[in-house]
Amino acid sequence: MIPSLRAGGAERVMSFVAQNLNQELFETTLVVIGSKNDYSYPIENINLVFLEKSRVLHSFPPIFSLLRKRKPDIVISAIGHVNAIMAFESIFFKKIIFIGREVNVISVLSKIQSSKKWFSFIDFTKYSYKLLDIILCQSKDMANDMQMNFDVPSKKIRIINNPISESFVPKKQMPNNTVPKFITVGSLVERKGHMRILKALLKYNEPFEYTMLGDGNKAEEILNFAKKNNIEEYIKHIPFTKNVSDYLKKADVFLQGSYVEGFPNALLESCVTGTPAIVYKALGGIDEIIEEGVNGYIVDNEVEFIEKLNLLLKQKLEPKVVSSSVMRKFNSPKILKQYENLFLEVLQK
Repeated sequence: MIPSLRAGGAERVMSFVAQNLNQELFETTLVVIGSKNDYSYPIENINLVFLEKSRVLHSFPPIFSLLRKRKPDIVISAIGHVNAIMAFESIFFKKIIFIGREVNVISVLSKIQSSKKWFSFIDFTKYSYKLLDIILCQSKDMANDMQMNFDVPSKKIRIINNPISESFVPKKQMPNNTVPKFITVGSLVERKGHMRILKALLKYNEPFEYTMLGDGNKAEEILNFAKKNNIEEYIKHIPFTKNVSDYLKKADVFLQGSYVEGFPNALLESCVTGTPAIVYKALGGIDEIIEEGVNGYIVDNEVEFIEKLNLLLKQKLEPKVVSSSVMRKFNSPKILKQYENLFLEVLQK
């Protein structure tokens, strides 16, 4: 159960898992609350249902009817507002196992951006998530947050990292760019920290090219900051592309300024292509991905950012080494097996 098939990490992961589960063990239906006209990911070889609802809040009745008709063994949903609906649906379907997949470290996220969702008037995470049978977390940080700050019992929590998409493969060698190319992939919103990347790059005393892939409500502010500080000529903004892998392969270093993550797909995908990263320290699985000096560095401030950036450019890490550092931990067969084992485990209870 997902809100849409628009471009987004949760949507991509959930649709990938749905399509690639062992079909001898599971019959899968992907239910999309939104419209079939709003489509970023191709879906093959599974049942696909569009509810054609513009808001998740309006989906309760059709989901109720669908569950009553289909009588699934397991329902897994992703993203807070969808998990909210499923938590309340679970009251009426005691024989169905409900799994909510969380996508962020909520206690930190709530301090960075206030929620305007329909359920924000109650402490949804602390109370409604207790209605679900399993809370599926993408990182250890997320699991700790659920347990320590929202009183979710440890017996309900499971951790499964995001899988690496097979569309991302390592480049054969580092690009021979005349000036270093840096890249960030992600929505241009407050929590992604593009502004602190730009502030750090103001201290980089050489020419560079910095590409920001993604769009969001902070795009104008970010681009105006670059213009005001005379680095506009070094910045490229690409609101959307389906060729993310190509851009990552052409870059020398991936830059991440996020204040919080769930389990950053873009960082993972950059490392898969062989492009190392400089990442600001934050909760959300970053330390599960980054191995210092192997595929990048985690930094605390602008001074460290520039020091490690210069070091990384000198090191010229081997793309195959950078790629293998994440492939051995997060390859899709391994992660899919963890999903399958989880489903089989809960069915036996």
